[in-house]
Amino acid sequence: MSHPTAPDAGERPAEPLADRPMSWPVVETRDLHRDDWVVALREDTISRPGHDERFSRISLEHPGAVVVLAVDAEERVMCLRQYRHTSGHEFVELPAGLRDAGDEPAVETAKRELREEVELDAADWRLLLSTYSSAGITDEVHEIFLARDLTHAPRGDFEMRHEEAEMERFWVPYADLLEAVLDGRVRQGPLVQAVLAYAVLRSRGTLDAG
Repeated sequence: MSHPTAPDAGERPAEPLADRPMSWPVVETRDLHRDDWVVALREDTISRPGHDERFSRISLEHPGAVVVLAVDAEERVMCLRQYRHTSGHEFVELPAGLRDAGDEPAVETAKRELREEVELDAADWRLLLSTYSSAGITDEVHEIFLARDLTHAPRGDFEMRHEEAEMERFWVPYADLLEAVLDGRVRQGPLVQAVLAYAVLRSRGTLDAG
């Protein structure tokens, strides 16, 4: 019995494997929702380069977010439980927040969010990952940081409101958190990405190299 073979895709390109910026022609755009908040929804009519075909795509404009994997000297991770109405779950999450402060560097936003949400400062910061949260729907980018050498830091006059006012914060041994991720009991995307990236760095022994 013969088996179909995959078409020859050619040799591996010489340049490094990487995503490439690209923009197809936008024929028309209209706002579906836009207000004073930082997130907006629009509909674009676009066309394939060199073709007359036109079709619409919905895009969620988003300023991006920072996420912090805060690990203490005992290899425990600071976690939160937060209700997310859209997904209908109370998720185990990491400290995080919108990049809504203009040109503020991502690491500075991460420092502020760590202090405001869980009253921690960190002396050691490292960028773990930079990822698109859902590239077919939104331009949102998550800058995911590792924070270590943790100390207590009061949040000052920052007021927890709405869902944040009900957040639970707690420490989880990293090994337990990794098992929860691998078992599918904890599924919030940025947390999963951060935990797995940290596992790879630990296995390579490169955490103290950068």
